[in-house]
Amino acid sequence: MKKLAIMWVLILTTFLSFADNPSTVKIKTSAICEMCKERIEKRLAFTKGVKDVNLNLDDKVVSVTFNPKKTNVEALKKVITETGYDADDVQKNEEAHSKLPSCCQKTSKGMKH
Repeated sequence: MKKLAIMWVLILTTFLSFADNPSTVKIKTSAICEMCKERIEKRLAFTKGVKDVNLNLDDKVVSVTFNPKKTNVEALKKVITETGYDADDVQKNEEAHSKLPSCCQKTSKGMKH
């Protein structure tokens, strides 16, 4: 009986260690400044399943660690585009982009207004 209990504990521990295995994705954005960084990181941080977010303004790439059982890359890109920024090959939501401060807006050629 004791061996059976120990076996179940080992099986349960193994299962739980794989149950919440996070993934990390890097997404190229059209972020320009610290306000962009703050806005994108905040929106992603409040997305279900997201564990960690960091946007590097030097290369404009946001690294997102997430639980793939609760969200996916397409949903993360959608959050970014609905915030008003490009996300890899997915274009920004124009209405959301037009509501950004002028310093955070860019033209189609990647230039600030």
